[in-house]
Amino acid sequence: MKSALPVALDLTDRLVAVFGGGPVTGRRLRAFLGEGAVVRLVSPWICEDVHDLVISHPERVTWLQRDYAGPSDLDGAWLAHTATGDPDVDSRISADSTTLRVWCIDATDARATRASVLARTQVTTPDGTVQIAVHGGGDPQLAATARDGIDLALRTGLIDLRRHRPRGTGWVALVGGGPGADELLTARGHELLASADVVVVDRLAPRGIVSRLPESVRVIDVGKTPGNHPVPQERINEILIEEAERGHGVVRLKGGDPYVLGRGGEERLACEAHGIPVEVVPGVTSAISVPAAAGIPVTHRGLAKSFTVVTGHEQIPTLPSGTDHTLVLLMGVSHLADTATTLVTQGRPATCPVAIIERGYSLDQRVTVGTLADIAVLAVERGVVSPAVVVVGDVVRLAHS
Repeated sequence: MKSALPVALDLTDRLVAVFGGGPVTGRRLRAFLGEGAVVRLVSPWICEDVHDLVISHPERVTWLQRDYAGPSDLDGAWLAHTATGDPDVDSRISADSTTLRVWCIDATDARATRASVLARTQVTTPDGTVQIAVHGGGDPQLAATARDGIDLALRTGLIDLRRHRPRGTGWVALVGGGPGADELLTARGHELLASADVVVVDRLAPRGIVSRLPESVRVIDVGKTPGNHPVPQERINEILIEEAERGHGVVRLKGGDPYVLGRGGEERLACEAHGIPVEVVPGVTSAISVPAAAGIPVTHRGLAKSFTVVTGHEQIPTLPSGTDHTLVLLMGVSHLADTATTLVTQGRPATCPVAIIERGYSLDQRVTVGTLADIAVLAVERGVVSPAVVVVGDVVRLAHS
């Protein structure tokens, strides 16, 4: 097919006649059902994928377990699809469809078919779903490559849709940025940043990504350092509400996960109290990811089967005292000596291994390993500073040497 007119079809409650029962049919049948079609399936056999779809959609798929019987199998169809694996049968179905003026997709001959399913994907933005469909002139690989390139450009903001956003429809997304490494931000996080007008950013969020945002995106820095909170949480909540009420798309970009000691719950409730829609995008919490960067799993068969995450800013709760229960401390550097004493008082042995991972996933990541007896002294000697994650338990023995 040298040229084509791309057309979007609404197949809702429209009959599609499908011929063949192999994997190609399975992919297309799933697509037709996803678009709301009613399907008449004609094939003497069907593969497992097709069988599962027939069983799960009995009200919308009628399976005629036989070979193609002629033009009558096309009665009432708005669209036909053939992939029987027999070129003569596929040609007959295509020819009969042409006679009846029913568009027919011949999946066995991409260059000759008069109709085709384009290489498709979709990107969901807070302002709506963008459908991407590419026709490659009969070359499916070319179409798929072009589709993937456009998809990536939309998800990463290379194609900027912000200027097309309707005003008066503000939203807030609480996005977990993971441990701060740009490459660990989720795909959904990238999509939302590509749609945002305003980004309210924390100190430990992935700053490389923020630095590459278009100049049209306003970045509001509300980062905190130990003992220095220039923008209190109440004011951060107000900023999110104010910007969204102006019709802006707002991403609150945090380090780690919004709901793990990140006050994401407070921000969501504050926005929803003002009728502002909020989406929460999980991030890889530093409680798990930063130890992993040092080779430390928080659980490991034979060493630890449970773990607890606490903040070092507050009183350490009573915890299991066995070294096979991993304790992860966030924001725990400044009170490390008191924490170590408390854990020993609660019953952990002074020889229990401890690791401090500073600046996880960065080029200057550093790991300090000791025990509850000496970790506070080692931290002072080495000049340990935040951001850092403290891990207590036998799993520390697995740290990279």
